[in-house]
Amino acid sequence: MTIMRKSTLNARAAAKDATHERIVSVAARVIRRSGYDGTGVADIMKEAGLTHGAFYSHFVSREAMLAEAAGKACAESATAAADVVAKEPPGNAMAAMLGAYLSKAHVENVELGCPLAALGSETSRQTPEVRRVATRHIKEMIDLVARQSPDWGQPSAHERAVVMLSTMVGALLLARAVDDPGLSDGLREAALKHLLPPTH
Repeated sequence: MTIMRKSTLNARAAAKDATHERIVSVAARVIRRSGYDGTGVADIMKEAGLTHGAFYSHFVSREAMLAEAAGKACAESATAAADVVAKEPPGNAMAAMLGAYLSKAHVENVELGCPLAALGSETSRQTPEVRRVATRHIKEMIDLVARQSPDWGQPSAHERAVVMLSTMVGALLLARAVDDPGLSDGLREAALKHLLPPTH
């Protein structure tokens, strides 16, 4: 009897965890598409196929959900960048990462892309939890970029990575902001040309 009760409780807990994860995944996409301020609880729950009322059995507040969603978006972005790097020989990793980040596909897929470019200008007005998540992600991305430098571990590699990440995010943000496709492509391509290590 006790074993059955325990397995029922475990099944319920697993179902609740899966539902929680589904809400966070949907929210991670929605915040990148609509922004923090444009993301309502009702919209997220509807997109997740759940009732509005179920929200509070998973989160204490909208802000708590946004912080988790930001964390999920950042984790997805960091994983995607690390995957690109892992598939390349060391000498090509930087060019592959820059090419993927500053691609037309990345410009067009806001809800699956980098949360820094999608949400950067809003982040300073968010809760300390959301800002902490963004800060951690920025540090991770700087480190990932710096690791691709031959002089990794030196202050120069870190500084160059800071400039590169700032340029990448800024170029992506501007390429999405403009309504001129030629200018959008030009912004991406100029940043890519400037950042790519020279080939010998």
